[in-house]
Amino acid sequence: MKRCTGVLLAVLGMLIGAPVWAQTYPTKPVRIVAPFPPGGVADVLARALAPELQAALGQQVIVDNKPGAGGNIGAEIVAKAEPDGHTLLLASAGILTINEFLYGKMPFDPAMAFSPITVVGDMPNIVVVHPRAGVSTLKELIDKAKAQPGKLDFGSAGNGTTTHLAIVLLEQAAKIKLAHVPYKGAAPAVQDLVAGQIDGLVDNPPLVLPHIKSGALKALAWAAPQRMAILPDVPTATEAGLPGFEASSWFALVAPAGTPKEIVAKLNAEAAKILKDPKMAEQFAQRGVRLVGNSTAEFTAFIPKERARWGEIVKASGVKLE
Repeated sequence: MKRCTGVLLAVLGMLIGAPVWAQTYPTKPVRIVAPFPPGGVADVLARALAPELQAALGQQVIVDNKPGAGGNIGAEIVAKAEPDGHTLLLASAGILTINEFLYGKMPFDPAMAFSPITVVGDMPNIVVVHPRAGVSTLKELIDKAKAQPGKLDFGSAGNGTTTHLAIVLLEQAAKIKLAHVPYKGAAPAVQDLVAGQIDGLVDNPPLVLPHIKSGALKALAWAAPQRMAILPDVPTATEAGLPGFEASSWFALVAPAGTPKEIVAKLNAEAAKILKDPKMAEQFAQRGVRLVGNSTAEFTAFIPKERARWGEIVKASGVKLE
């Protein structure tokens, strides 16, 4: 009897145009797990998506913060959830392509645990230095690092973070050696950089942007294929003479593996419409985030390429986390 009722509800859902899972579970909300603390980029993106998805799906959408272990705690919850379209993950590049190489033991297999939906946003890194570094361009930084290997101190948010791996990538691309100074988070690293305790860092825009605009810090180059509107005068690494140096923190929407294709397709279509809205794009551009909203096929093809690239970078860093 229950099965017949479920089939009938699914058919009715198709006929009236509402998502099948909303008709089957009319009182069950869609939950977007943000696997990082409130206020971070993943959380902000999830909370921007939630009300728009709620309006589009006709189903309550809530955001649930489950931070810890580099995002693995929240990701595990989604990986083990029922694949019915009601539990989604606002995943980071770390969760999907980096953590498996950093952690000795993973609670899930990133390559098999999720159904990709779409890349939500991409936040390129930017190379920033304090005046004490004595350089004004990326070329000058590279030249100085080659002349004085290991003398320039570059901070990061901690061992194995994307800000640390971006330093490793910069070293590889430029064939230089920097002194890595790990901190417990990006904020203290930026504080020490502004105070002149370290020479530079490779980070996302939000924390360093005010100091760049005030003149306290100098932005040398975007680790991205295009310049960003928030700092249009800062060249890309390629323009600055270092092709191939591209690093960013990207975030994506995924569902548990086995989620029906029609549900994934519906979520992709609605999320893409939301992310391509000019007003929302402008809002996030001011934070240094490029909204994406690509197809599920494009996202699916993107993941293994990123996994291969960052796997090599993690190996070069020598970092292992518990």
